[in-house]
This record gives sequence, structure tokens and C-alpha cells, in this order.
Amino acid sequence: MGEQTEFEEGQRAPNPGVYVEVSEGRSFHTQIENPKRITLEKGDKFPETTNKNRKWKKEEKARVH
Repeated sequence: MGEQTEFEEGQRAPNPGVYVEVSEGRSFHTQIENPKRITLEKGDKFPETTNKNRKWKKEEKARVH
């Protein structure tokens, strides 16, 4: 089983780092312009997202290839 990569409001950060808001869709066309960025330490809770269809993802894993 793999490591969880997307997180919702209220969940705790598994590792320290910069997390960004990502859209529910995975295609290039659904990417968010100027996404909200936060810096969390391990165990910090994720804050509310801009809307209910978004999640938090670690910045290095959120890049589009």
C-alpha cells in the first residue's frame, strides 16, 4: 500500500514541508492558478481549502510533468 499524497482539512501533516492546494481533477486544464501554499511541520493540521473540491498535496508531488 502506498503513502497518502492528498489531504483534507483537519488531517495532520505526515511530514514537514510546503503543501499546495490542488483541484480534484488531474488534467492540466484543471490546475489552479496561484494556488494557496502553506508550510507545515509534522503533525500540524491542514487548514480549510478555498473550496470543498480541493485538497492539499506536498508541493514536490503536485507538479505537472
